[in-house]
Amino acid sequence: MIRLAAFCRDRSGATAIEYGLIAALIATAIIGALTATGTSVGDQWEAWTSAVSDALTRGD
Repeated sequence: MIRLAAFCRDRSGATAIEYGLIAALIATAIIGALTATGTSVGDQWEAWTSAVSDALTRGD
């Protein structure tokens, strides 16, 4: 029981855990943003490449 109480009072490593949680939160936000915008960026890229290809084949 004494070991458990000492373990609960021990604060070593708390900063590392906090930084790890912050990094995980930032990574989750980045993944969410990229997932949300990824398809629209891909669609826009396809439209641009199609327009350039059409312009080159027509000679405009």
